[in-house]
Amino acid sequence: MTHDITYTTKTKQLIDSLKSVCANYGLGNDGNEFKIITQVFLYKFLNDKFRFEVKRLRPELAEHKEFYQNLKNLYDTQSDQYELLMDLLDENVPRMKPHQLISHLYNIQNSEDFAKTFDDTLRDISIENADVFSIKSFSGAKDKLFNDLSNYIEDSSQRDVFCKALINKLFEFSFEESFEDYFTEKYDFFKDIFEYLIKDYNSDSGSVYAEYYTPNAVARIIANILVKGDVKKARCYDPSVGSGSLLMSLAHNIGEDRCTIYSEDISQKSSTLMRLNLILNNLTHSIPNVIRTNTMAEPYYLEKQKFDYIVSNPPFKLDFSDFRENLDTDRFKERFFAGIPKVKPKDPKKMEIYLLFIQHIMYSLNDVGKAAIVVPTGFITAQSGIEKKIRERLIDKGWLLGVISMPSNIFASTGTNVSVLFIDKQAGKEQIVLMDASKLGETIKEGKNQRTVLAPEEETNIVNTFHNKNAIEDLSVIVNADEIKGKNYSFSAGQYFEVKIEYVDITPEQFQLKMNGFTKNLDRLFSESALLEKEIKKQLGGLKYD
Repeated sequence: MTHDITYTTKTKQLIDSLKSVCANYGLGNDGNEFKIITQVFLYKFLNDKFRFEVKRLRPELAEHKEFYQNLKNLYDTQSDQYELLMDLLDENVPRMKPHQLISHLYNIQNSEDFAKTFDDTLRDISIENADVFSIKSFSGAKDKLFNDLSNYIEDSSQRDVFCKALINKLFEFSFEESFEDYFTEKYDFFKDIFEYLIKDYNSDSGSVYAEYYTPNAVARIIANILVKGDVKKARCYDPSVGSGSLLMSLAHNIGEDRCTIYSEDISQKSSTLMRLNLILNNLTHSIPNVIRTNTMAEPYYLEKQKFDYIVSNPPFKLDFSDFRENLDTDRFKERFFAGIPKVKPKDPKKMEIYLLFIQHIMYSLNDVGKAAIVVPTGFITAQSGIEKKIRERLIDKGWLLGVISMPSNIFASTGTNVSVLFIDKQAGKEQIVLMDASKLGETIKEGKNQRTVLAPEEETNIVNTFHNKNAIEDLSVIVNADEIKGKNYSFSAGQYFEVKIEYVDITPEQFQLKMNGFTKNLDRLFSESALLEKEIKKQLGGLKYD
């Protein structure tokens, strides 16, 4: 735990130092600052990952702390041995050359046209590792791992010093010892880093921020409920992936070597974060499955793949009027069985796109698939419309595993109350768990926002209650499909709680005493009311027409 805190602290310091470089060269809070920081951070990580794996295979290269020079000598004088070493590296490890390492760029930073050398180095790494580290779009085109970062500086005379400043920060924040301790561990703590990394770029638009980041507690609860027992060769999918927090938690519970990750998201920023998250979490083998596309209009996996696990925190409301007509076709009729939300002419941004995501997820599960979807709590009680049709399908098919209503403000950036819908194609129609966790957690303040944080023991209690199917007063109920039908297909736990009236035995004397007290209070209120009536009449009588 101490190592986690130390590492997270050092990484935040690195991010802050890179932000200061950007600010010094006029890129503070610029739209390109995010690209620079994430790509430089990725370069640093790939550099250190490569060093770690090479040292593991050839420990003699690390002797006398002259790793760079020893590696360069091997590259220059024994090229066949160097190629053999590259062949021995795991397929998820980047292939690099000595002159592509941070140490080399640091040593030559005063050379002419350093910015060009810097950009060329990152471009070469990108090209030479494209098969493993590139992200595809719907059309199949692959993106670049790195952009020409110096081009973000409009004044060409400042590009060399800008790139030198970046390299110096990377060299100063050497993780050579502490960083390498983490390459064999699971990176749960990286979600904190992502939150820290992206919060400044989304501070003015809560809905965008929510697109990228799902709170740790929600991600852990979902993963712990979905994954039970020994799981092998699982196909895990998120159609609105953001930075991938939900998928990372799921993969950790299953085992990174036992699952393959698939994802879709329309956002280029999301794709960049997702790739970085996969690299940091020993899931590089799944990078080719990261697809940048409009999942609703151009679903890449719709007919290609069905999934064992699906997790999603989809956007709740979004304007999709531009492509709505394309969804209302025979091709998607089975997929959107409950219907497609209508265009709202006065405010199309309030179109309930999450209803499309729920239907898409139900369609994308295989015959034994499980899913967890974050939904606005209003979905679980809507009396009619698409919401009710979806709930009816889940109950009639026996696919509803349960629902957990979360505390308010568990997402710091939105005041919308949320619930998590758990689907299991093999759930059956008995023992459905409905839970109201809205009263749990502690409210803390984060800047201008209030956020509810669940204690570890509360998370454990939620998961255990769900797994054990325990009925706990004011927290959970266990119901069957017929009971839910009798409540108009409501998934709200509160509607099934037993209403209890507490009776207290009192003596006739105590009863009379209470009644006397009620009578006195009423007499006092009636008296005050009479005086008020007289005053009102008096004031009205004094009014004259002028």
